[in-house]
Amino acid sequence: MNYANKLVLGTVQFGLDYGVNNQSGQVQQSEVNKILQLAKESGIKKIDTSSAYGTSESVLGKSLSENNLQFHIISKYPQSENSVAAIFASSLEKLQQKKLYGYLVHHFEFYQSHPQLWEKMKDLKAEGKIDKIGFSLYNTDQLQYLLDNEVVFDVLQFPYNLFDRQFDTYLLYLKQCGVEIHTRSVFLQGLFFKNVRKLTDKLLPMKKYLEKLHEYCGISGISMEQLALNYVVSHPNIDGVLIGVDNCQQLQANVDALQNGLRQEDIDFISSINVSEKELLNPVNWK
Repeated sequence: MNYANKLVLGTVQFGLDYGVNNQSGQVQQSEVNKILQLAKESGIKKIDTSSAYGTSESVLGKSLSENNLQFHIISKYPQSENSVAAIFASSLEKLQQKKLYGYLVHHFEFYQSHPQLWEKMKDLKAEGKIDKIGFSLYNTDQLQYLLDNEVVFDVLQFPYNLFDRQFDTYLLYLKQCGVEIHTRSVFLQGLFFKNVRKLTDKLLPMKKYLEKLHEYCGISGISMEQLALNYVVSHPNIDGVLIGVDNCQQLQANVDALQNGLRQEDIDFISSINVSEKELLNPVNWK
């Protein structure tokens, strides 16, 4: 099966310097053009962005327009005192789109203190300006809050990777409810590729888990990229997997990594890893 169509192109790097291993800074417009062209050729159909990602929406809109490319675009409402309608209208203008495929609440705590913003998002969907609305989450407590309050949503995005599988117990239920599930942080912001001898003091507790991963990849003749990507992309209850790239070579490497898939023994190995330092699964706690 060609899993490339489950990839969702993340665009944080198009508008900001981002990622623990990002040495090249913000991606140039000319490279964005090439990345989007390659994404289209590779079968990628969805792009994820946000008004909180610096100039990302404008850079993306310019590139899509100039190259006459069409994707399903998902953007997000940030923590803002400006109205949902105003921020959404600004996003549409920057992206040079008439409507969006998806629109998510970007900051859950802000939603909890401003629950009326969800009603405004439902209004935009009812007006036909958005196909699907939902939330970007960081942990299962936030999801449980939505379920307890009987909030009905179309799409969710949350972290899921070799180390962070906290949402596992909810995936089947969400699929049965017809929710489109997107995951992010497939490479844990580049941590899986980091030299374990160069970990910061904060990240030292992760060393033993990373060494276990690197050792397994060496013995099995499988790349870290292949292990990390295929584990999430091949999950039957996950619809989209966000990847962020700085250049075309990285995107091509991601697409190529999907060619061979994983064996059951690879899945079993991943399942055997249980990170006890749960707080370090959130990059916010790395500083």
